[in-house]
Amino acid sequence: MNRSSRLASLIASPAAGFEQPFEMMEACHERLQRTLGLLERLRAHVARHGADQQARQAARDVMRYFDMAAPQHHLDEEMHVFPTLVVRGDPSMLALVARLQQDHLQMEARWRTVRAILERLERAEIQAISAASAAEIDAFTRLYGAHIEAEEQLAYPAAAALLDDGARDAMGAEMRRRRGAAS
Repeated sequence: MNRSSRLASLIASPAAGFEQPFEMMEACHERLQRTLGLLERLRAHVARHGADQQARQAARDVMRYFDMAAPQHHLDEEMHVFPTLVVRGDPSMLALVARLQQDHLQMEARWRTVRAILERLERAEIQAISAASAAEIDAFTRLYGAHIEAEEQLAYPAAAALLDDGARDAMGAEMRRRRGAAS
């Protein structure tokens, strides 16, 4: 499989569009998980082959995804999912939103650390991933896994139940506009 088809398969998603914003966010979670899987495969590859061309390209692909798509996804949640749950005022949802918002802050901080590792790998400044760096990558991956589970099992269904068709349409339209996507 060539590089462009590998990248296309990494970012491909089920046919969910802006008219189905919750399904689109779940599709983003699938892409996040595939990218985290690429990060894990990259670690195994580097252990065998060092910072070869494939490793450097995979590092670039992971950085591109977490630099561009992941922040947009977090913003979708911060603008549309979390406020919907907060307005309801349910104590368990308020606690969940607080946890998920804290996760976003931790993800950003952990991403900076993981990104620095990937940058060094991409520039072939390192030929192996140290135990300390591997622990940072593991913590980043675990945080995302638990976060996605909480959103899909609790936050998304609760928010979706509170929004009528008009609110969902407005949500999708805002998400489309912010990304500069054609209607």
